[in-house]
Amino acid sequence: MSDSPAAPASGCTQGRTALTEAEVEALVSGICFKTGPPRSVGVEVEWLVHELRTPRVPVTPERLEAAYAALRTVPLRSALTVEPGGQLELSSPPAASLMECIGTVSADLDAVRAVLAQGGLRLVGVGHDPWHRPRRFLRERRYDALETCLDRGGPAGRHMMCATASVQVCLDAGHEEPGPLGHVRRWWLAHQLGPVLVAAFANSPLLGRRPTGWLSTRQLLWTEIGPGRAGAPPLDGAPRTAWARHVLDAPVMCVRHDSGPWEVPEALTFREWIRSGRPRPPTRGDLEYHMTTLFPPVRPRGHLELRMIDAQPGDDGWIVPLAVTTALFDDPEAAETAYRAVKPLAERTLALPAPHNPLWTDAARTGLADPELHEAAIACFVAALDALPRLGATAEVTDAVGAYLDRYVLKGRCPADDLLDRLRGPDRRRAHGKDIRT
Repeated sequence: MSDSPAAPASGCTQGRTALTEAEVEALVSGICFKTGPPRSVGVEVEWLVHELRTPRVPVTPERLEAAYAALRTVPLRSALTVEPGGQLELSSPPAASLMECIGTVSADLDAVRAVLAQGGLRLVGVGHDPWHRPRRFLRERRYDALETCLDRGGPAGRHMMCATASVQVCLDAGHEEPGPLGHVRRWWLAHQLGPVLVAAFANSPLLGRRPTGWLSTRQLLWTEIGPGRAGAPPLDGAPRTAWARHVLDAPVMCVRHDSGPWEVPEALTFREWIRSGRPRPPTRGDLEYHMTTLFPPVRPRGHLELRMIDAQPGDDGWIVPLAVTTALFDDPEAAETAYRAVKPLAERTLALPAPHNPLWTDAARTGLADPELHEAAIACFVAALDALPRLGATAEVTDAVGAYLDRYVLKGRCPADDLLDRLRGPDRRRAHGKDIRT
């Protein structure tokens, strides 16, 4: 969602040619999987913005606007964007190595934090705001339409838009040929490794200052938005074909117009829009926009965007999931180990697309307390730790991954457990709090 800029105020419909279904399939196939040797890596880090000294007091829109105006004057290599609820996101440029990516984003984050601190604000890494209710900060036609669309399914959409944050790892699609670095294997691995990443990095157990009963409430919210908007296609076919069909059969969020509010149709798929031609025939611009309104856990955008990891605590907590994920995909030996580690977990999906299957649900609810996810996570972290020096990672990065392995993974814990321990003490058992729907 966060990487999707609002459309221009004009030019939404003019000078564009209507599409056919065959043209959509060809365009999607060509756009979304650009194959070749995995050479680049990127990351998108989202953050909540809280008061520096009184984080439980909501930041006023006026203070946010002043801080963001100051940030717009700061030279950054990463793209800085603001989310609907006022969250900040830094999106790195494609980097030629893991360390280049880390260096770029770390420097940009230092600059951003310095500006925010001058205004008495700070960045907070947590998957869902533990204290504040969802509140819109941006008032744009895109987000007006998204809010209207998501409200039809309940409150999860507003929470997702305005109160969540993540670490999104971006990796090349991979080779055209088979093997651990082939795009078919990497597509499959992203969806089967996804639950391990959800469980290992879960960091959103609270809503309204109370436990929800889920270690990754953020992942629960994405699930509740529904398979059409936030689900993956089936994994039983070629990735390009499966994704193209998914795009055609996904619900249209909105029909844009050059002036006035955008229409928010109900239960209209892009395929049906093409066939009916109403309220106007869709164009290539509409197709490209439609794809930005789909939020599966793995989104193909030429590269693969892994969207399932909660924002992490600490200034540098985001580096560990970036390093681990990159190692498990881009080092052939680690990729093969990860494949073998997660393959037995696939049966628990019941062949249902992510994240709407039992494996993803168990990962979000119980994390590494699940014995099979725990075993797979240990194997994957050990493989990543071995691979990182081969990818040029510094001792500082490998030490951070090793410390995370010792502190959390080996003990079957995740950052969400720390939040719960601080809330009610480490010796109390996890309890189910209120349902997210209430």
